[in-house]
Amino acid sequence: MFDLSSFSLKGKSAIITGGASGLGEYYTKAMLKAGAQVMVVSRTDKNWDVMQQFADELNANIYFLKQDITAKDAPQKIVEETIKQLGKIDILVNNAGMQLRNKWQDFKDQDWEKVVNLNLNAVYFLSHAVAKEMAKQKSGKIINIGSMQSYRAGKFIFPYTASKHSVVGLTKAYADALAPYNIQVNAIAPGYINTPMTKALQEDPVRSKEILAHIPAGHWGDPSELMGVVVFLASSASNYVTGVTLPVDGGYLLR
Repeated sequence: MFDLSSFSLKGKSAIITGGASGLGEYYTKAMLKAGAQVMVVSRTDKNWDVMQQFADELNANIYFLKQDITAKDAPQKIVEETIKQLGKIDILVNNAGMQLRNKWQDFKDQDWEKVVNLNLNAVYFLSHAVAKEMAKQKSGKIINIGSMQSYRAGKFIFPYTASKHSVVGLTKAYADALAPYNIQVNAIAPGYINTPMTKALQEDPVRSKEILAHIPAGHWGDPSELMGVVVFLASSASNYVTGVTLPVDGGYLLR
């Protein structure tokens, strides 16, 4: 029987990569508000104090792990530390990502590798390690983060576009493979959201105008507008939803 408790994450344990800054900060806050305890994994301790204070005000449990998730031994370290501190893993949000811009003829090989390693390879390997734990308990939620560039071209951001297209495919493949273990795998594709990553676009008088004209909602998204979606995909309310990439874009893809 459905009731609002289906959206509760009380008693759930989540890992969120890059969960202390950018959009990850809002995913973490949403999980904490919904009742989950959260392990934030990030390369630096930037904003950890702010996130700790937020959790304390909610009387919620938050933990932190400083880890480069592209390191070869990162998945096992993350899994082991999370189980040690939180006891189990119910939710994984593969949020950490980066974008580098350049003209096609000037793109450096090392920049391609850097972006793809973080945005795609790390998602694959961490999901693989976490799925093994989720399979034991016959339940779990994996949430990947796509982009508008999961659907469109990005002529100055080749590795970002390639990685975000690939995240959609990876989401489908894992959803199919893990369904027998009652593990749902979905993705969120944020639209043009007001974050530091989009600052250059917002300040470009030509591109900013073009983007706004393409958004039926008429404004850049606020990061808080992604919070309900991540809670839904992490909760039992979405138990029959898997392999889906959900655009949260104010209708951008309609035009």
